[in-house]
Amino acid sequence: MKPNIKICIILTTRGNYAKMKSTMTNILCDNDLTLQVVLGDSIQDRRFGEYRTIIENDGFKIDEQINFLPKGDKLEDIAFSAGQLTSRLSKTFSKLNPDIVLIIADRFEALSVAHAAICMNKLIVHLEGGEVSGSVDERIRHAISKLAHIHLPSNKNAEERLIKMGEIRENIYVVGTPSLDLLNDINLNDKTDLQKILNKKLKNSLINLDDKYLVVSQHSVVTEYESALFQINETMKALKSFEIPVIWILPNMDSGQKEIVSFVKQHKTEPNIKVIPSLEMELYAVLLKNCLCLIGNSSSGIRECEFLGTPVVNIGTRQNGRLRGKNVIDTNHSSKEIKKAIEYQINHGRYGSDFIYGDGKSGEKIVKILSNVKINLDKTISY
Repeated sequence: MKPNIKICIILTTRGNYAKMKSTMTNILCDNDLTLQVVLGDSIQDRRFGEYRTIIENDGFKIDEQINFLPKGDKLEDIAFSAGQLTSRLSKTFSKLNPDIVLIIADRFEALSVAHAAICMNKLIVHLEGGEVSGSVDERIRHAISKLAHIHLPSNKNAEERLIKMGEIRENIYVVGTPSLDLLNDINLNDKTDLQKILNKKLKNSLINLDDKYLVVSQHSVVTEYESALFQINETMKALKSFEIPVIWILPNMDSGQKEIVSFVKQHKTEPNIKVIPSLEMELYAVLLKNCLCLIGNSSSGIRECEFLGTPVVNIGTRQNGRLRGKNVIDTNHSSKEIKKAIEYQINHGRYGSDFIYGDGKSGEKIVKILSNVKINLDKTISY
């Protein structure tokens, strides 16, 4: 009889859940697998939305909650937070005793998850390894790849890079980006639910989604966090030159994040600036599908917007080197250059998709791999 395999997924951000939802759904449908869900801090923070309630309403049981959110957003605060997560996850893994820990991408806390998993003798499966990007994410991602046993890259380009890193070809499976699965399952042209949510979140500062609008999602760059205020100010100056409504989504928890949030909230009284903390991926996808352009440095501009054909102005170094589609224009932190790029994208309009991050069926592929994986903790470089 085939043994049941326990899969532990640690969700720490709204983006984590977007990436894992389809995989989690498919795990529940597989009799050979048991899903374990652990929530960590910012996804539990009500400032970013009621994600615990959302996750439970989607049919998932929360097995454990971990608090590790830093009190501040300075470098030492983030480092302390990472250490706290490693320590607390060791107790969680001891209690839940998973067979596999599935680690998502490249945030600072993902490395803490990998550290705890390797110390607790857990098989590590890593999603979205082998890519290139800017900032500290680049080093964190490759560090996790060297700790991982099984790799789930999003494209062939990333697969080849993992092989060059000495990872065993037979343990690498190209699956695409699983957040795209959610985009396949919804009517992207139906703005009804999104309009209701925005009306609720924005209260008296309403926006009509049938009109033209821009979207901003800009995070601090950890290796440049001292420049966060300057960088966000340049973006704001560029946007003020347009009379088009702007829906500004607040950034993730990283060094420099609090300065950005404070600055943006100071400008939400501007007539065209509408600020919201977060959106579920299904609603965010509708927002992106129907906007004129996404501006900032979010990976959603590289992944989801390529799938959707949405024009993107990518600012700065955060996504440096990442495989991108024709929908992306790169610019530096100059308000003049940002404005010029936005104007170009508005005039260009929508793009076609080359599906460079998958076909929207990643969850099924991932679960098929997980249900047949052999638990072997030994690992040797392949050259």
